[in-house]
Amino acid sequence: MAAPGSASGIARVDARTKRLLSRLHPGEIAIIDHEDLDRVSAEGLISRQVGAVVNASRSSTGRYPNLGPLLLRTAGIPLLDEAGPAVMQLIEGTRVHLDGSKLLSELDGKVAEVSSGRLLDLEDVEEQLDAAKRGIAAEIERFAENTIEYVRNERDVLVEAARLPEVKADFHGRHVLIVVRGQDYKNDLAALRSYVREVRPVLIGVDGGADALLEFGFKPDIIIGDMDSVTTKGLLSGAELVVHAYAGGKAPGLERLEALELDSVVFEATGTSEDIAMLLAYERGAELIVAVGTHANLIEFMDKGRKGMASTFLTRLRVGTILVDAKGVSRLYRSSVKRSDLALLLLVALVTLAASVALSEPLRLYVGLIWIEITQVWFSLLRSLPG
Repeated sequence: MAAPGSASGIARVDARTKRLLSRLHPGEIAIIDHEDLDRVSAEGLISRQVGAVVNASRSSTGRYPNLGPLLLRTAGIPLLDEAGPAVMQLIEGTRVHLDGSKLLSELDGKVAEVSSGRLLDLEDVEEQLDAAKRGIAAEIERFAENTIEYVRNERDVLVEAARLPEVKADFHGRHVLIVVRGQDYKNDLAALRSYVREVRPVLIGVDGGADALLEFGFKPDIIIGDMDSVTTKGLLSGAELVVHAYAGGKAPGLERLEALELDSVVFEATGTSEDIAMLLAYERGAELIVAVGTHANLIEFMDKGRKGMASTFLTRLRVGTILVDAKGVSRLYRSSVKRSDLALLLLVALVTLAASVALSEPLRLYVGLIWIEITQVWFSLLRSLPG
């Protein structure tokens, strides 16, 4: 058995953790540059069954209580922290070894040290988390100040509806389900299976949310985002593609779509991709917007690297009358069958059967014959008994 601080495998390298996830295979070593590793990214790494995680940056700076490091260590995955920028220069596919606080590479039979860092154990990440919780008050104050400041810059969210992208999907009078790969999105989406099948809402995947829909057997109607965390399978699913451009018109995701020869429309906006999705549904006449996995609290916004929530605050002010946030719906009600309900169901079935027999002459005769046969068998058994 390998020592707690050791692991070997093929290195997969990417500064964007969510982009790396699609390339990871079980047992491989994830090389990332992710300051304040968030919960969703950690859950993705765990689901990929990585052999270890090597982070060039600090997995927890203490600014806020991010859960990523704790989840990794609880899952038994070694985490080498603050390994430095040298690890990002590793060629993907290189075989590497985690030996305590050192990362070693193997090339042509020769082993060389790439970098060293701090190997975090469970006690370390728990202490970091507790310290961050104690300092959260100051971070909340800064977050609120930034939000107010950004409202001045992002107030155009309230009038962006006038220049929303043109799409073919018909929203008028329909329900719209917007899926983001946020906290507990899988459980919540599973709880909405029947709703999706019965109501047949317009399905919008925000970046990787498109893959979440495909995973549950649903085809997205529209994909909105910067297109960096959507799989090629998602992009080729036939959905309409709306590329979210940064202020100034820069749209990095457009190059990928052009390389795949896929048609798309570009929308420049200051808000987040999920904000755009909500505005699009609202302004195109949706009857109800159901949001899964969207970001709504301080921790989630800081996990996304946001210093304020101005655009989301303004968007929700606008669409709030028809917005239903499905976050946690999977925990709201868990159905269970009570014994009393089963007994009542059985009683109703027996009563229904008795009534059918009483009202039908052929059934009465048939039941009578069966009863005679049963009694004959019973008496035969009794006579065969000794004594």
